[in-house]
Amino acid sequence: MVVELGLTEQEHLKLYRQMLLIRTFEETTAEQYAKGNITGFTHLYSGEEAVAVGAMSVISDKDYVVSSYREHGHALAKGATPRAVMAELFGKSTGISHGRGGSMHLFDPDLRFMGGYAIVAGGLPISAGIAQAVKYRNGDEIVAVFFGDGAVNQGVFHETVNIAKLWSLPLVLICENNFYGIGTNVSRASAVEDLYKRVCGFNIRAVQVDGMDVMAVRKGVEEAARISRGGGGPTFVEAKTYRFRGHSMSDPDEYRSKMELKIWRDRDPLTKFSSHLVNEGTADQKTLDEIKREVEAEVADAVDFAEKSPEPPLTQLMDGLYPNGSA
Repeated sequence: MVVELGLTEQEHLKLYRQMLLIRTFEETTAEQYAKGNITGFTHLYSGEEAVAVGAMSVISDKDYVVSSYREHGHALAKGATPRAVMAELFGKSTGISHGRGGSMHLFDPDLRFMGGYAIVAGGLPISAGIAQAVKYRNGDEIVAVFFGDGAVNQGVFHETVNIAKLWSLPLVLICENNFYGIGTNVSRASAVEDLYKRVCGFNIRAVQVDGMDVMAVRKGVEEAARISRGGGGPTFVEAKTYRFRGHSMSDPDEYRSKMELKIWRDRDPLTKFSSHLVNEGTADQKTLDEIKREVEAEVADAVDFAEKSPEPPLTQLMDGLYPNGSA
């Protein structure tokens, strides 16, 4: 566990609560999917919570975030409410994308959460475009873009990094390397397994951090964001992490051994951080148990809200196709 001085007790507990909220939300999502209340492709974030929470803890409210199809955790960490995200998964009009996006297309411009994108690496050129807009208007925001290990093999990844360096864009690229592109291990897909080394040809700062350690992610992204915000151009952070479930809810997950799963579950970021808080005297078990009860109640409320929310009316089917709202 990376120790960071200067954080208050409440700031530590906030990190823990956000990770627990994401985990509880995702496990509840799996339950609702099994009940048939959520349909379509659904990719859960369980196990990777430290990446989203650690990164967002050093990204300001005015900074932009672009995500991939595994974005529930990113949206919640950026400030989306469990109600809004769960309602979207249920396809309800009260959802964050008004029931039109579903699991892979959460979007909230007020939060500057600029969407999840179902195409592998699809969010990368969009993030570069937003970063160019920021620079064009002399803004001081940064753009953080999250993507998986499979995206690094896409041509558009390299095109994005190249143009971001040429134009010195305020872009922080955060690769969530969970070792599997669907069911293909990164060792079978990339000639270089340490993915942060893949950007050496673009002359940008790149680091690798422990994606199961929220403090390590926080430290790595904080420095990357400082450089990009200060005019240093794009930066790259590889967070080595692990998803506890299959690629999606339809994935039987038969390509990973029980031993491999156990090794990574023993490194659970929630267990790791809660033990750190107790051992350091930042919190006692009673406090953590109370946070757990609060989070479980909040997620249960989100499910109840989603169940009671209305379906989007057919009269609004064509809304949003154009900026002025008309078809």
